[in-house]
Amino acid sequence: MALSDDANSLPLRREDGEEHDDVGVRSDTRDLLLESCLDQPMDSSSVHEVIKYLPSPLPVKHYDAETTEPISCGLQTLEELLLWKRSEANPFNVAVVPLAPREPPLTSCLRRTLVSHDMMGGYLDDRFVQGTNADAPYAFYHWQYIDIFNYFTHNLVTIPPAVWTNAAHKHGVIVLGTLITEWTDGAAVCEAFLKDEESYRAVADKLVQISHCYGFDGWLINIENSLSTDAVKNTPLFLRYLADQMHERLSGSLVLWYDSVIENGRLTWQNELNQSNRMFFDACDGFFTNYNWTEQNLEWMKDYSGVQGRQSDVYIGVDVFARGNVVGGKLETNKALEIIRKHNFSVAIFAPGWVYETHNDRTEFRKNQDKFWALLSDYLYIHRPTSPLPFISSFCQGFGKAIYWRGQREVDRSWFNLTAQEIQPLYYYKELEGRGWLSSRGCPEDAWNGGSSLLLDGLIPATHTSPVCAKIFSLHVPLASKTLVTLIYKPSTGIRVSLELKTTDASLCTHMDIQDVNVTVVSPMVPDEGLQLVSQFSQLCGNLSPDGWTVGCSQLELSGCALREVCFNIQRDGGPQDTPFSCRVGEIMLLDGASLHVPPGVVQGLCIYDVVWLRGAGSLPESTSPCLRLNATLRWDYPTKLVRHFKVYWRRLRGPDPRVSSGQLVLVGRAYSNLFRVTELAVPEPPSLLELVVEPVIRKGIPVPESHWGRRSLSYTEDSTK
Repeated sequence: MALSDDANSLPLRREDGEEHDDVGVRSDTRDLLLESCLDQPMDSSSVHEVIKYLPSPLPVKHYDAETTEPISCGLQTLEELLLWKRSEANPFNVAVVPLAPREPPLTSCLRRTLVSHDMMGGYLDDRFVQGTNADAPYAFYHWQYIDIFNYFTHNLVTIPPAVWTNAAHKHGVIVLGTLITEWTDGAAVCEAFLKDEESYRAVADKLVQISHCYGFDGWLINIENSLSTDAVKNTPLFLRYLADQMHERLSGSLVLWYDSVIENGRLTWQNELNQSNRMFFDACDGFFTNYNWTEQNLEWMKDYSGVQGRQSDVYIGVDVFARGNVVGGKLETNKALEIIRKHNFSVAIFAPGWVYETHNDRTEFRKNQDKFWALLSDYLYIHRPTSPLPFISSFCQGFGKAIYWRGQREVDRSWFNLTAQEIQPLYYYKELEGRGWLSSRGCPEDAWNGGSSLLLDGLIPATHTSPVCAKIFSLHVPLASKTLVTLIYKPSTGIRVSLELKTTDASLCTHMDIQDVNVTVVSPMVPDEGLQLVSQFSQLCGNLSPDGWTVGCSQLELSGCALREVCFNIQRDGGPQDTPFSCRVGEIMLLDGASLHVPPGVVQGLCIYDVVWLRGAGSLPESTSPCLRLNATLRWDYPTKLVRHFKVYWRRLRGPDPRVSSGQLVLVGRAYSNLFRVTELAVPEPPSLLELVVEPVIRKGIPVPESHWGRRSLSYTEDSTK
């Protein structure tokens, strides 16, 4: 992206004789996976493999050459783009989280916020689709402030890694890929695909197919080179065709244009929307200005006829690195936003990873990230994700020092996987009267589930007699007539806590047996035995867990209500004195009581394919030779909307030494879709028999019986033909 010191829709065409069914692209990808399983008879629980040490047949652009781990990548050349096929797409990089609805919807937002994530060339830790071990990764978790997320690299076509799309979609944030051309090579690409209608439609068709296949929501188009007369004439036609095709196939999709070339084809950044570049704006959904604007540019644009009625579609670019002659940037980025909002424009924040790239002490990343976004918060607008019950968050930010499950360390190492990120709370610091203060931040030192918990800490001043109200969520969640609430937390001594749920207007909401129709206070307690809840849920509710977590449950009886805010009330438990406090919140869960009576489903169709055998360093306890390592893809069927994740296990059933008994289940990893790649799993020497097992961890929090788990055994022997 430039950092200047100056600053009538048609159906998709066929490819190779294939019929295009548009919206079925992602289901086609699943069908390909299903075909990979058809060779395995479902009436047999075992698959047999003859070990052969051959180079991996998996495409290196989708799988790490050494480990066969699935990875994300972009496309480098025009030829690669035009030859792209759904049948050769990376099934692991398909986003599994649909775009959540939100309040207000994007179309009603008059001043929007776009983040363009350009960091260190892109495809870093985030390229590992199933996550990776990372001591100090970059992550983003202030989703409530932004409307659009663009993943930016200098590849010709940037396909957002699925981990970003999944995290953004949970929060109702649209995700855009990038098409960029630059320099002499970029000019040649443009001349090739913008030479005529057939050529630009072929490129647009491929971009539409790619976004549908991988599950993201549109494109930023960035032409950073001069164009010939014919090419610039066809550019608005290309934009309009691409936008029309995207809109036809995906409601709410966006195509944005970056301020670069002008109507005569010259590369001349304007730093504003004007008559020289309006033709591109008129052909698509929005305009992203270059960064060297002044307030005079904004004042002029506000009255420009080409902007009228579409001011929210003009995104004023802000380079956080403050390169060139710009307003604000770095820890003064708020100065740029103040001016932009003063003139009622949308904003495009470019490269906020500055807080990570330029600070050597990566252990301070959360602190620096929170400081940066706190500076901007006065000029950002909170949107509320809309979610049906169950609503659950353990505040996991998608990375941490360990992976926790119900307060216990399940995996004791640093990790990163943004798909694991759960709905994020509001993070802030605010001062209270009388020298008091309140802070809300993520903390990896302890957690209930995932990699972090929400840490509320502060000081209740002696003069403060009412509870301190810590606002945690702003959302829109329709509630059931009987809603079960679970709160898991660890308070410091000397305080009392309760959960406050604020609902929609009282005229739309009737609370039964509650006097205050605007606020429902849920105090942590064990559900009344008379509620006759499912016994497994009741077992979650008690006074204290072994690690000091308090688990409180309540049932609310409501009618016609929607939850709009979740607050945590903290009150001193004693006389009037300055009271420092901390309270770690591990999880909040709201369930429809009726859902507890619906039994969990059974994992079906577990199959094993794309097996690759390797010899690696290290050895098993019973062996002195280099480890035999199994790499394989697992696929199964289970409704993913019902689960938080799947746990994948393995165990030894039988080995070359009959005196060694069957082993216990050992956790391999967590999966967030019906697809998982086992990589570098050290297994016993052949001949042997092992079992791979998939446990669904459902959102209701009730354990799924082992009889419902997926199981498949794998026997293997040495190649006798060697």
